[in-house]
Amino acid sequence: RYEPTWGSLDARPLPAWFDEAKFGVFIHWGVFSVPSFGSEWFWWYWQKEKREPYVKFMDTNYPPGFSYEDFGPLFTAEFFDPNQWADILKASGAKYVVLTSKHHEGFTLWGSKYSWNWNAVDVGPKRDLVAELAISVRNRTDLHFGLYHSLFEWFNPLFLEDATNAFNTSKFPTSKSLPELYEIVTKYQPEIIWSDGDGNAPDTYWNSTGFLAWLYNDSPVRDTVVTNDRWGAGSICAHGGFYTCNDRYNPGHLLPHKWENCMTIDRSSWGYRRDARLRDYLPIEDLVKQLAETVSCGGNLLMNIGPTHDGRIAVVFEERLRQVGSWLKVNGEAIYGTKPWRAQNDTVTPGVWYTFSPKEGKVNAIFLNWPVSGILELGEPQAKLGETQVKLAGYRELLKWVALGEKGMVIALPQLTPQQMPCQWGWTLQLTDV
Repeated sequence: RYEPTWGSLDARPLPAWFDEAKFGVFIHWGVFSVPSFGSEWFWWYWQKEKREPYVKFMDTNYPPGFSYEDFGPLFTAEFFDPNQWADILKASGAKYVVLTSKHHEGFTLWGSKYSWNWNAVDVGPKRDLVAELAISVRNRTDLHFGLYHSLFEWFNPLFLEDATNAFNTSKFPTSKSLPELYEIVTKYQPEIIWSDGDGNAPDTYWNSTGFLAWLYNDSPVRDTVVTNDRWGAGSICAHGGFYTCNDRYNPGHLLPHKWENCMTIDRSSWGYRRDARLRDYLPIEDLVKQLAETVSCGGNLLMNIGPTHDGRIAVVFEERLRQVGSWLKVNGEAIYGTKPWRAQNDTVTPGVWYTFSPKEGKVNAIFLNWPVSGILELGEPQAKLGETQVKLAGYRELLKWVALGEKGMVIALPQLTPQQMPCQWGWTLQLTDV
């Protein structure tokens, strides 16, 4: 059994499915999806920091005295079709999904007993959004279902009172945050608990180690659940399950501890923004690049979309997810279930990232740029005459190559018309016996 200490909890082995999965989809959805302006931190930027664009947006478009709580009934989700969401998630090639069950605004997407009149069953959609998505994902896909949960709430009076007392009192975690965590684990049995928002309070205030000990020892998901590292000030990148370190974390080199790069398709927001321009969305080339870099360095990629207040996944997000899925259909063997190789990227040709498939003993070289000459030089793999074989994923015939001894090898790529290309945005060479 695990003790409620970091020493004991950190020693728990990460369930194997998480490292094998490599790619997940993050969904930021909540009352912030109603103004859908600027950022999911809308309430804070408008009311607390009083940032000019947010104040101006409210003054121009809403009557005086309109409060953030007044956005609640406008979070309607009338077009929310969890089966359609599940089908898009499946098509993306993702192996897990993480939904914001509650962001820093404190609004719960399920009918929480601990969030009176500020939850999706009582206000707005009048539906249990967490349950609906969980059921659809489990019925229609093989994705692991996970939940994001914010520990603190910006404007909760109990939290603010505890903060005033320098966190020597713990009214808020004992009456709100912890009961909610036990509630979502028991009710929805998520296989990921993605914690966030420590409010600058230490993990002792949140009783994080006590909760995690229960999660690992006695909860219904004790054998399969994974958690991140955001369990209180000082725990990030140091304690918990996998490390997230910071948003959009992509170190570009191998790390000793399992990590995740959580990033957004919309460069500047996690929540939906009605005022986003096309250039604000990362193109598929960038998403494939991030996936290759992240996986080659031992990380998982968690790619975020922000649905609309009425429950739609905007077409641009759907297209990006389906593009990633079509790329993974061809190149998935270089991603799923792989381990980092001895080299993460090539020393001679930039834009080449390596992974290793242990079962087949294959080295995968993902190259992001097709060379004009049709010749690809790789400085890292050392080929053996008569033994090494080189394949292009999605292409039937073996490729010709020349060994350069210690200096690697040169590979002749097939001359293909655009129609014959196995995919469009990055390709995989599978090398055996190097």
